[in-house]
Amino acid sequence: MAAPETPEITLRSLHGDYAVSRLEATAAIPAWADGEGFVSITRTTDELSIICLEKRVPSNVRSEGGWRCLQFVGPFAFDETGIAAAVLQPLAEAEIGIMLVSSFDTDYLLVKTVDAGRASQALLAAGHLVAAED
Repeated sequence: MAAPETPEITLRSLHGDYAVSRLEATAAIPAWADGEGFVSITRTTDELSIICLEKRVPSNVRSEGGWRCLQFVGPFAFDETGIAAAVLQPLAEAEIGIMLVSSFDTDYLLVKTVDAGRASQALLAAGHLVAAED
C-alpha cells in the first residue's frame, strides 16, 4: 500500500504581532483580551492563557510578544487527518518553534516573528502556500 499523500495546505498570514500572556488561573478575562485580530483564551487549572495582538497587552502583564499568526485556510472536517502534521513537520525539520491553536473550523499557527521568513520558506518548500491576509 502506498504512503498517503501529504495534503497541500494554504496558510494566511494575519496582520500584526501577537503576544502570549499568562494570568493566574482564577483571574477574570480582562477587557483588553478581546478585539480585532485572532484571539485565543484558554483556562486550565494552572493558568489563564491569552493570545491576542501584542499592542493590546498592558506592560504589567506577564507575556511574550513577537509572534506571527498564520491561519490554516479551512474549514477542515474533524475526521480529516494529517492537516497539522503536514505543516508542523517541515517546521520541526527547520528547527522552528511553534504554538498551535485549534478552533471549530481550522487551526492557527504562531511562529516567532524573527523566524517568520524561514517558516514561510520551509512551508513553501514542502508544497504549501503562504498568503498575505486579504
